[in-house]
Amino acid sequence: MALSKLNELYGSKFEQMAIRDHADHPRNAGKLQVGCVVDLNNPTCGDVIRLTVNLEENKVKDIAFSGHGCTISTASASMMTEVVLGKSKEEVLELADLFSKMVTGQEELDLDNLGDALFLKGVAKFPQRVKCSTLPWNALKKALEVGSANLSETHE
Repeated sequence: MALSKLNELYGSKFEQMAIRDHADHPRNAGKLQVGCVVDLNNPTCGDVIRLTVNLEENKVKDIAFSGHGCTISTASASMMTEVVLGKSKEEVLELADLFSKMVTGQEELDLDNLGDALFLKGVAKFPQRVKCSTLPWNALKKALEVGSANLSETHE
């Protein structure tokens, strides 16, 4: 990929540094002892995530992820865990929907609530990277759907 195309994807130097920092030093990486566990993968690129979400009183009390993936997938997971911690299930679902709309370029939105995940807006210009960026968010939505049950499936 040419440098100009990478700059379109990763944005300004500041945005590039934030994405790289989240990918190299992911927040909330690891495993939790309790919570709903969801395993998803993206067979087109090989990204794999295991997300554990601990809900208490309808809020995300704790969240962690493990697995392996590209820079976009890992950064997205790290950014997501930071922005949803302490949020209600309803707020999390709204954020997941907002993120999905942002990376698919559906419309201009107020993206301030996405925290650092806002820096992934350039993904909209690269449809092949959308699945990478949405993998952790889809795992989170599944976790909220199934509650305390375990789920493993392929994300296509």
